[in-house]
Amino acid sequence: MNIGVLALQGDFEEHRICLRRLGVDAREVRLPSELNELNGLIIPGGESTTIGKLATDYCLVEPILDFAKSGVVWGTCGGLVLMAKDVGMSQPTLGLIDMTVERNAFGRQVDSFEENLEIENLHGGPFRGVFIRAPRVIRVGPGVQILCKLEDGSIVAVRQGRFLATSFHPELTNDSRLHEYFLEMISKTDQPSGTPQH
Repeated sequence: MNIGVLALQGDFEEHRICLRRLGVDAREVRLPSELNELNGLIIPGGESTTIGKLATDYCLVEPILDFAKSGVVWGTCGGLVLMAKDVGMSQPTLGLIDMTVERNAFGRQVDSFEENLEIENLHGGPFRGVFIRAPRVIRVGPGVQILCKLEDGSIVAVRQGRFLATSFHPELTNDSRLHEYFLEMISKTDQPSGTPQH
């Protein structure tokens, strides 16, 4: 199983460490050619505007969209913003998930918090969610499955087919269940090879 982590900005190395604990050596992705032969791609947390601009500068947007035609993609925090069709402002996005996102929905860095989450299809009890300048989903399309909400109704985890998005940072915990869930999505996909089309 070949996994890539978009390594333009943000906490990509933490995702690689989590995957290594599961026996998967993930590749850092900075160039279009590094998407070749991948089965799955993680878009990590970070500054979504910066990641989107760098992805544009490195000519990665179209190759990622090509990859997404058959590959599995997971966005965390800033990565969730990049996967949305609507972010309420002008910035580069991939538009992979039919959702509207509110950026920095819970306040600034000083307003970061942790909360136990009940995530649909995730067994083994609550998952400790780490929220840092986190977005939330405020609208989903008919094909989007809501996996988790906070007590106030904020949507913080969704899935649409091969695409997964979480508002929080699973890579900043020692709980590997969401990374295992991502790998399971890949193992169950009909077309496991995510080689970009040229």
